[in-house]
Amino acid sequence: MSDTKLAIILRGLPGSGKSHWVETYLQSQGLEIAARVKQYGYFSTDSLFMNDGQYQFDVSKLSQYHQHNLCGFIQALANSEPLVICDNTNVCHWEYAAYQVAAKALSYQVKIVVIGDPKNSQHQSLCAERNRHGVPLVHIRKMAQLFELD
Repeated sequence: MSDTKLAIILRGLPGSGKSHWVETYLQSQGLEIAARVKQYGYFSTDSLFMNDGQYQFDVSKLSQYHQHNLCGFIQALANSEPLVICDNTNVCHWEYAAYQVAAKALSYQVKIVVIGDPKNSQHQSLCAERNRHGVPLVHIRKMAQLFELD
């Protein structure tokens, strides 16, 4: 990896393949970089809902966990981790604005990656089938309606 510091902000519906994208991308970067990113540079609010290997969503903790995730991301930037990744749904621009602003303020190149086509009904159905957290199609369709594209 070059001297360029890169922050990647993923966006996509639940089940769109964000985590799969991260795995594939990290494999392409080599074992050393992948291991470092997984330990110091990968931030997913969903991971905070994991308890003994089980995903246990609690809406009352969502705001707290998003804040915790953002703080970790900013800490990684402040530590000059060469590659930092935010893996959240980031449906609306405001949901990832703080990540983007912090990364730019700390001289990171920022790459926003939208996974799939959130406005496509077939994509929405596929997301409902394959998301790991049991988010029903009706919820995914609501998120898709709110999804802000550039």
